[in-house]
Amino acid sequence: MFHILVADPISDEGLDVLLASENVVTKDTELTPDELENRIAQFDALLVRSQTKVTRSVIEKAENLKIIGRAGVGVDNIDLEAATEHGIIVVNAPNGNTNSAAEHTMAMIMALSRKIPQAHLALKNQKWERSKYVGVEVKNKTLGVVGLGRIGTEVAYRAKGQRMNVIAYDPFLTEEKAEKMGIQYGTFADVLKEADYITVHTPLMKETRHMISTDAFRQMKDGVYIVNCARGGIIDEDALYDALVSGKVAGAAIDVLEEEPFQDHKLLNLPEVIATPHLGASTVEAQENVAIDVSQDVLNHLTGDLVKNPVNMPSVPSDVLSQIEPYFHLAEKLGTFLIYLTADVPEEVTIYYSGELSDIQAAPITRNAVKGLLRRHLGSHVNDVNALYLAEKKGVTINESRTSTTKGFTNLMTVEVKTKSGVRSVSGTLLNGLGARIVRVDHYSVDVMPEGHIVVIHHQDLPGVIGKMGSLLAEHAINIATMQVDRSNIGGDAIMILTIDKYPEQYEIETLKQLEEISDVTAVDL
Repeated sequence: MFHILVADPISDEGLDVLLASENVVTKDTELTPDELENRIAQFDALLVRSQTKVTRSVIEKAENLKIIGRAGVGVDNIDLEAATEHGIIVVNAPNGNTNSAAEHTMAMIMALSRKIPQAHLALKNQKWERSKYVGVEVKNKTLGVVGLGRIGTEVAYRAKGQRMNVIAYDPFLTEEKAEKMGIQYGTFADVLKEADYITVHTPLMKETRHMISTDAFRQMKDGVYIVNCARGGIIDEDALYDALVSGKVAGAAIDVLEEEPFQDHKLLNLPEVIATPHLGASTVEAQENVAIDVSQDVLNHLTGDLVKNPVNMPSVPSDVLSQIEPYFHLAEKLGTFLIYLTADVPEEVTIYYSGELSDIQAAPITRNAVKGLLRRHLGSHVNDVNALYLAEKKGVTINESRTSTTKGFTNLMTVEVKTKSGVRSVSGTLLNGLGARIVRVDHYSVDVMPEGHIVVIHHQDLPGVIGKMGSLLAEHAINIATMQVDRSNIGGDAIMILTIDKYPEQYEIETLKQLEEISDVTAVDL
């Protein structure tokens, strides 16, 4: 018999699987942080939503805790590092709100098109103004979906049911996959240019923050409609306001804002804007579904079965962990570095383990490499446990290969990505006393610490190139910390890898590309 604490309000219907078991379920949703710390030692499992903060201090006092369940998607309120250190598995419910969020998006699209909220408010104010609220039909209009994950995919299918044309952009979407779905494959620029409606369904991270900006609005059709039921911050709200005022954007439907809750938000003062207070997952069914999913995972773990939605890495025997843990950081950095260099959709990833690495338990290292590859596009919810699952869902094949050949290194790890346009690879090693190093990029030999801001420049091996490049960076007040150069042959193709003191702006990268000797420039943020 196990003791389970439910510390946040969760419906009994969602907890049925636990309540029907022989375990002791205690519901106490009014615990203060101190009270939680004082009582946690007696429990084997803890269920929370977003209200309860599961801090390191709580976890360190949880002598018997085996699993923490989050009835929802985000786990920002749980110290994952502390949980992993103490061998406590954390699970969440990433799929329970998919239908709810997709339906809310479609409801917002329809309400925006037919001006339903505005007309309703007018009637409530005793005004009959039929001619003022003439709407538009969505049939035969083009919906642009930015981000084709669980929710974005469901929105695309529902839009097709409304006889809309759908064009989608996702870093892992291929033309073949789009064809199977019956939608049009597009780049981000294609979506901006062709869509009558644009809905965003990406995680919020550095690469997606304000991805719908002033420049993006300039590329859109006049009279476009904008929908955000994903995360506040994906759309630059100031830029959206200006686009609405100018008439570039005909209307916007907003479920999320950068600041929540807010006071007197200027977007909500515009008649073309309809909004809801972050209701995407707020349905009875969604709340019950996430509770059911996480309750089942908690019960599975307590009874020795596998869990479906682990968030942190399962515990590894200490002797094995001490051997492989130093490579976790290197693996993730190699994956992240490589995905910056990969322009096309990854189709196959192979991790090569050489020398001492050929004999160790490599699965956790592989997960870290795949995590680094995926996180740039999928966000921080990608972790050591779900990385391989997410790669499979995105159609990316993951392979491992082992060899005793090290090419001069005691240990060598190579991550290789195959795309339609070719193969890119990066190799790294751990040097005694010096730590992680990138030692090869494609066929070029280098020696780069995988940290900070890096610029990778492909150029011709000609006199003066380095000087020109240095002068241009100086004009933009970008200081070079280190430089590595290698070439295929005299006067042929060459690579230059710089570590710099600040991450360059896109226009600064474009300035470097204008040099005739330079063929490609990529900024990498590690």
